[in-house]
Amino acid sequence: MRQVLLGGHIGAALMMLAAPAYAAVSPSDPLGSVMWEALREQYFADAPVVFDNRVKVTAPASAEDTRAVPLSVDATALGPVVEMLAFADLNPFPLVLRYHPGTAAPYIATRIKIQQATAVRGAARTADGVWHVSGVLVDAAGGGCSAPPVSYAQKDWADHVGEVQARLWPADAEGVARLRLRIRHPNDTGLVDGIPAFFVETLTVQAQTPGGPSELARIDSLEPVSENPVYSLDLRPPPDAKALVLRGRDNQGGEIDAIIPMPPAGARPAMTLRPADPLRSVGQ
Repeated sequence: MRQVLLGGHIGAALMMLAAPAYAAVSPSDPLGSVMWEALREQYFADAPVVFDNRVKVTAPASAEDTRAVPLSVDATALGPVVEMLAFADLNPFPLVLRYHPGTAAPYIATRIKIQQATAVRGAARTADGVWHVSGVLVDAAGGGCSAPPVSYAQKDWADHVGEVQARLWPADAEGVARLRLRIRHPNDTGLVDGIPAFFVETLTVQAQTPGGPSELARIDSLEPVSENPVYSLDLRPPPDAKALVLRGRDNQGGEIDAIIPMPPAGARPAMTLRPADPLRSVGQ
């Protein structure tokens, strides 16, 4: 009997020791989403996941326009971050984007489509492999992902696909420069019968320096990003950078190219729209 009891105590102790490790991998969802476990497995697999309020997710409590809901994910409180995700649990395509900040600050803002009331989340992976997750609930009337783009109502919409508007602020005392982009593109989800998906899928920002180009950040975006995608990034251009170069493509092979000159210290950022023809200069 003593041996049985002893074995029982050891088993219970082992279970108690194992419990925190399991909880770190599969934490209980504070937003109570029915999709959390499936999405956690899909996007994070066996990596450790923690809910962490240091990841600041900002979105309206109620979406005024489900086709363009403002969303920002700010993980600067974590320090260096390797990769970031944004996703909306109940969208037909939950994953909105993957952001690889490189030397940039771990912050990104954009506008997204929402199909219905849902949890909207941001996640940041630190160098130790841990995913730090946070989110908010957004109420919505619905239909943002399945509505056809407004661009298609304009006869000349195809002539403007890929045009870029950009504003670049001078770097602050810590070397961080805010970049805001707007790209003319339908960003169609393909959920309307007879219309194929057509969206920007990759954007890369490089610094143009005397020693050659250096990548600052990369965005891998998907269908839920809104029509005419808008992004705000906090970049760290090298001190000798002469300009930023934006390169990208959409899922049908269309290319996006623009040069954004570095503003002089103390200058006000300007914004200029240029045609979507060979590599062009925007901003100054």
